[in-house]
Amino acid sequence: MSDVSREIPSIPVVVGPTAGGKTALGVELALALRARGRPAEILTADAFQIYRGMDLGTAKPTPDEQRGVPHHLIGLVEPTEPFTVHDWLTRADALASDLLGRGVTPIVVGGTNLYVKAFLEGLFDAPEPSADVLERVRTMTQPERREALERADPEAFARIHAADERRTSRALAVFLQTGTPISTLQTQWENAKSLRPGVRVIGLEWPVEAINRRINARVKGMIEAGLVEEVRGLWEAGRLGPQAREAIGYKQLLPHLEGRQGLEDAIERIKIETRRLGKNQRTWLKRFRAVPSGVWFRGDEHDPADIAQVYVNKQFAD
Repeated sequence: MSDVSREIPSIPVVVGPTAGGKTALGVELALALRARGRPAEILTADAFQIYRGMDLGTAKPTPDEQRGVPHHLIGLVEPTEPFTVHDWLTRADALASDLLGRGVTPIVVGGTNLYVKAFLEGLFDAPEPSADVLERVRTMTQPERREALERADPEAFARIHAADERRTSRALAVFLQTGTPISTLQTQWENAKSLRPGVRVIGLEWPVEAINRRINARVKGMIEAGLVEEVRGLWEAGRLGPQAREAIGYKQLLPHLEGRQGLEDAIERIKIETRRLGKNQRTWLKRFRAVPSGVWFRGDEHDPADIAQVYVNKQFAD
């Protein structure tokens, strides 16, 4: 390890598929560092664990699972409130700086890969459209926005869901303001970004069949623990805002609670959508593999405690 690397505190960033054991690994890393006299705390990078009351469906770590390790960026806002990656990164940056300043190692534990990417590389800062452009887009119907976006930016059109009015409007407004597709601007940003100093990715990999079994078992456990009752309570109280209700597990149970679908069908949809999420995550993990100095482990071959010891021993040896 170079002298410069020695001067920069290493920030472990745990990534891997959903249901792959990231939470357990983050805790084991913190405990292993603590055993070496270096305190550590966890920064959770999850777009839905930030909501209060959304516990079971987001796999929010329980006090027993946290094992005395402080966890940050959990339960920050009500599920009725919007919350962006920029909101998360602002808080994560401040927390990481504060912890490092006090000699505490921040451990970022992924859940939402866009949040992890933002922590590693910063945010894409699109030009701000003018008020006239925003008003023009606002007065269009969603089909009109989609048609215009397909002509202007076929890549963004294909990537953004047809019902996602916010992202469709944003992509179209950026094009109308700049004359450049937002997908082109994002590619330029990705190619130009440098890595945050001092981070080290710790990745978990799983065979598809093995992670799918874990996903199915997790969903079964969530239902048995009371996920339906959790979602019903939030729904009946009017606490699920537009963003929060998109969370897997919550979105699929709402048709059942509204009397439009049977429970077994809703549960099966949760499993299907979670497996689909796992497939999408594999694309993200290929990108994270390109991060320098990353270390990767097979989750089906290594226990989280053993991985933590390997990582910490190497850090102190270096």
